[in-house]
Amino acid sequence: MTRAHSLGMTLDGQPPRGARRIFFAVSDPTRRRILDLLLVSECSVSDLVRPFRISQPAISQHLRILREAGLVRVRRQGRERRYRLRGEQLRTVYDWVGHYERFWTEKLHALGACLDADAAGETE
Repeated sequence: MTRAHSLGMTLDGQPPRGARRIFFAVSDPTRRRILDLLLVSECSVSDLVRPFRISQPAISQHLRILREAGLVRVRRQGRERRYRLRGEQLRTVYDWVGHYERFWTEKLHALGACLDADAAGETE
């Protein structure tokens, strides 16, 4: 099984439709900040509007995209809608980023060796 296939990619190298929605959803910094807020606690739309300088309809649009990607769950509490993070859905992103972990580990080891060599040269 190839690495791309183990990440849930289709034969043409593209993620499946559900995964594309997740990647699209997390590609926006406002939506990532909303996910950060929902990581702390369940929130209403009005709770989510406060930290941003955008309108309530804009926040609602971001929440719709997050909901369609399966990243948030909504429940009604009286007249209010409360949003909650579905963090398990982020596993797709985690797995994809993990694919590049080897690259960063190698680069950080090389940087550490370079810094160690520089430090050794200064002490001699």
